[in-house]
Amino acid sequence: MNDPGDHAESERLSVRGLLEEPLFANGRLLSGADHLDRPVTWCLPWDEVMSRPDSLVDVAVYVRPETLASYRGDWRSLAARGAAILIIDGAAPENCRGPDDVPVFEIGFPVGFTAMNRLLAERALTQQAHVMRYGVMVHRSLVTLLHRGAGLPMLIREISKLTSNHALALDVRGMLIATSGFEDTTSPNEVALLDHLAKALPARGEKQVHVGHDGHDVRVVELTDSPYAVAVAGAMHLAGRHEGWIVVLVEADKARRHDIAQYSVVVEQAGTIIGTEMLRQRSVDEAEERARGDFVQALVHHNFANELDLRTRAALHDIDLDLDYMVFVAPGLISRSQDGPSASLMRLARYAALVLPHPDVQSHVTVIGDVLVVIRTIRPDCDMEISDYADAISRDLESRLKRPIPIAHGRVAHGAVNIGESYREARVALGIATRLNLSGSVAYRNLRGFSVLESASGTEESRRLIADVLEPLRANNASNDIEEFLFAYLETGGNLNAAARRLQIHRNTIISKLDRASKIIGMDIRRPETQFIVWLALRLDLLSSVRENVAREVPPRA
Repeated sequence: MNDPGDHAESERLSVRGLLEEPLFANGRLLSGADHLDRPVTWCLPWDEVMSRPDSLVDVAVYVRPETLASYRGDWRSLAARGAAILIIDGAAPENCRGPDDVPVFEIGFPVGFTAMNRLLAERALTQQAHVMRYGVMVHRSLVTLLHRGAGLPMLIREISKLTSNHALALDVRGMLIATSGFEDTTSPNEVALLDHLAKALPARGEKQVHVGHDGHDVRVVELTDSPYAVAVAGAMHLAGRHEGWIVVLVEADKARRHDIAQYSVVVEQAGTIIGTEMLRQRSVDEAEERARGDFVQALVHHNFANELDLRTRAALHDIDLDLDYMVFVAPGLISRSQDGPSASLMRLARYAALVLPHPDVQSHVTVIGDVLVVIRTIRPDCDMEISDYADAISRDLESRLKRPIPIAHGRVAHGAVNIGESYREARVALGIATRLNLSGSVAYRNLRGFSVLESASGTEESRRLIADVLEPLRANNASNDIEEFLFAYLETGGNLNAAARRLQIHRNTIISKLDRASKIIGMDIRRPETQFIVWLALRLDLLSSVRENVAREVPPRA
């Protein structure tokens, strides 16, 4: 493929390039020799410039010598306004010297404003036509691949081919999602390079370095301690959303301004096209995720027509039915999100699945109602890994939601067909953890007292005990805080001072509440026997409530 960029300069016209034109052959530079690389786009006459305080960035200011000689103001303001150059059309007045940070050029023979303005216009139009022609070629090359169904890796390879350099695609967090040219993305040099790019190319909020001709954010990042001299990066924006970066890594011998300008056009054109492919792929991934989530929900509810239905759907989602699994659940505490509650919950579930990754472990996630569910394979003899994983999820969610989060889990399910029982146990443990304000890893098997009582929680005897002990207390408690008070008192072992500290009320208030509760139930709650009866009633009532909630979602298997 012929490269149109090989036949014309693709960088913007600079002051140096302008002064090389034959029109300026008989002139001389009076000052500002260190600032000749400034870009220049158009020319404005002195009278128009000095009558308005507008910015003069990329502007060449034209002035006649007699106008400059008669001007009594401070024309050094041109420097503050960013003028590219001051051109004096004829012999400059004696002792004429402008500020050192603005080039001042004297033309030997007057040429007139019209000739100078025409020259700049022609150069600018030629430059824009070249950039547009090259951009159309790049756009056509990438769009052809996109319409043929080429995926992201092939599009990145095409960018590498167009630029003869290595190319990358990074997501909004700076994570590598596709590459062409990297042999080993885990090598120390490659990891250091990606880390440098992630820091130099923030997701949002930082001022643009340069905006390309299509309004794209284009950055040139200098690289040190690397085989590459610079990285030319173009932002991927689609529907007002930042999707990441297209990056071309430029070796030192290819880091000329002309080449970098070409690479800038490539990443500008690639931004929207590859953003489109990422949006399409995200839609596919979300559809697959919904299908997998539906299957995970069917697993925890054991909702299959028959054994063949189970195995067929498991094969479709690449889930081994013979492995050991454990179910982890978290309450649906969502952050404020533009995407809505369900999308926010699903995002949290994905984060949970990525905690403590291991090549031999798979995690499958879904959201059931307002509960986050993670089904994770369990390796043999890795009991500590279970609590470590639950604690890690809890810490991750706490950092995102800014509050303590319990992560409950049932016992190990031997084979996928037993996942439903592990899920039921996890939901029971979560209900208890939520009521008792627990956080971190909450294992069903560690709630031994509750586990023993669970089978008795739905019996007639347990209902009678709850009615005899708790119902009178609830009926005579206008503030509805009697259960919280009793839980705190009993969990502190009947210690009045400790209960007062936990509830943040005075010790005498504790005594008054105990006396009143004792009169209502006809037993002294400060006696150990009565404390045990009340403790038992509270836990049976809690288990009964949790069992009812879980049973509505997870009916018992036949």
